[in-house]
Parts: sequence; C-alpha cells; structure tokens
Amino acid sequence: MEALNVLADPTRLAILESLTKEPASVGAVADRFPISRPAMSRHLRLLRDAGLVESVTDGTRHIYRVRPQGIEAVRRYMDQLWNDAAARYKITVENLKDQS
Repeated sequence: MEALNVLADPTRLAILESLTKEPASVGAVADRFPISRPAMSRHLRLLRDAGLVESVTDGTRHIYRVRPQGIEAVRRYMDQLWNDAAARYKITVENLKDQS
C-alpha cells in the first residue's frame, strides 16, 4: 500500500497530522516545519499522489486538506491486517491445544 510507504517518513506523517487540524496552503504548512517550501511541495505532492490529501484552489493558492477516503483506505487495510494476524494466532493456539 503506497500510503503506508509515504507515511513511513516522519515529516510527512507530521504534515498529515497538522492538516487534520487545519487545511493550509503550501506556505502556511511550510511555516509550521523547518523545511523549505520546495521540500514541502514535494512532501505534499507525495501525500496527494498516495490519496491522503487533496488540494482545492482558493484564488491563486492551493489549499491542502486531508482526504477522508484516503485515511479510510489505510484504516481498512490495517483492520484487514489485524484480522488476518488474529485469525492466524487463533489457529496457532488451537493447534497447540490439539498437540497437548
């Protein structure tokens, strides 16, 4: 899942968390972090390409905000991962009981 690869970067994760509190332009988000605007643009592009954020035009500015569908897709993926792991654990425990 591309979104998890994108979120593996601590800066991008922090940017996403910041945008959950308040949508913002590239410049406004860059002001919250010790990185250049070009670097911020790159981080936002990767988050957008992964479907985690979207931008809307406000005059000449692009305002970035969290895309709920992207977050939901990550949650569903993690839920499935958890369910699969729990099912495998249950089978392992049952097999151990059968062996004793």
